Amino acid sequence: MEADISVNRKALHDYLVLDRLEAGIELKGTEVKSIRDGLANLNNAFAKVEGGQVFVYDLDIQPYARASFEQHLPKVPRRLLLNRQEIRRLQAQTQIKGNTLVALRLYWKGSRVKLELALAKGKEGRDQREALKQKATAREMEREKSAFNRRRA
Repeated sequence: MEADISVNRKALHDYLVLDRLEAGIELKGTEVKSIRDGLANLNNAFAKVEGGQVFVYDLDIQPYARASFEQHLPKVPRRLLLNRQEIRRLQAQTQIKGNTLVALRLYWKGSRVKLELALAKGKEGRDQREALKQKATAREMEREKSAFNRRRA
């Protein structure tokens, strides 16, 4: 069972998602307890491949209030757990101009915290406007279809 912890909705608006993958994330105990309390924020989180490893930046996990002596920092880079082939493929893909790694959502998978990572390409202003137009026309078509079905019934 997968339960969302935090979702980065802005990423789907600002980026065109080319590929998605699931990554484990290396966390301390106080970080997991903060996540259980709902103190995680995924907005503006992104990942980079550095030295054969993948790190996520700007993942904000607030400090755990009832921690005894060891406390974590809120926005420290955290290592993602991926296999070597995935890391090599991501490194090759991010070398292409315009491609980046964006964190889409943080969720529970069993008792583990997973991060959905997207290989994405930044949208320009005209692309965002086009996506909004398509959404609006699809919404209008659904409205017309439901109105037609109500009249028939």
